[in-house]
Amino acid sequence: MGKEIYVFSGLGADERVFRLLEFPAHTVTFVHWIPPQSEETIEQYASRLLAQISSAKPILVGLSFGGLIAVEVAKQIDTEKVILLASVQTKSELPPYYRLIGKLKLHTLVPVALFKKPTLLTNWLFGATTKADQAILRQILVDTDPVFLKWAIDQVLNWANETIHPNMVRIHGSADRILPLRFVRSDYTVQGGGHFMTLDKAEMLNRLLKAQLQAV
Repeated sequence: MGKEIYVFSGLGADERVFRLLEFPAHTVTFVHWIPPQSEETIEQYASRLLAQISSAKPILVGLSFGGLIAVEVAKQIDTEKVILLASVQTKSELPPYYRLIGKLKLHTLVPVALFKKPTLLTNWLFGATTKADQAILRQILVDTDPVFLKWAIDQVLNWANETIHPNMVRIHGSADRILPLRFVRSDYTVQGGGHFMTLDKAEMLNRLLKAQLQAV
C-alpha cells in the first residue's frame, strides 16, 4: 500500500512545478500556502500548516522554500521520510551572502514588486531556459502574493535551523544558481539541474524519487 505524501512547493509556487513528477501508488496532497500572520516565525507558520496533514508518519517532499517548511514541519511531527529538492536542511547550507543580507536587513530596502518582475536575470537564476518554463516562471511570479513573498524572503535569509534529521534525503542540481551546490550537503546530485529542475530534469528526478519511495 502506498504512503501519504505531502508536497510543499517553492516560494509562491504551487503544484504546477510538479506536473512532470510521478508518485505512483502513493496518495499525494499538495500543501497550500496560507497568509502569514503579523510577526509570525517560520516555526509558527509550519505549525499552522499541520492542519493540512491528516496522516501519521507521512512522507514530506519540499522544493526550495518548501524544503525549509518541510524541515520545520518534520521537527513537530513524526515522519517516514523527508525529501528535499533544490533546498537546504540547515542555516549553514544557505549561501553566506544570504545570511549577511538578512543580518544587515538589506532586503528590506528593495521593493517587493521587483522580486515579482520576470526578467532575463530571473530566468537565468532559476534555470528557466525554454519558452514553456519561462512562461510558467512568469506566471508564478505574477501570482505570488506580495505579503507572503516579503515574509518568506525574510524567513529564508534569517533561518536559524541547525537540526539534522536522520530520515532526510537531499536531491540537488549541479547548476542551481539560487542555492549553489557548493554550499549544500547533497545525497544525490542531478547533473545540469538548476532551481527549476522539477521541470527540465523530471526524468532523472522521477528515477530518484521512485527509488526513495520504494525503500519505505
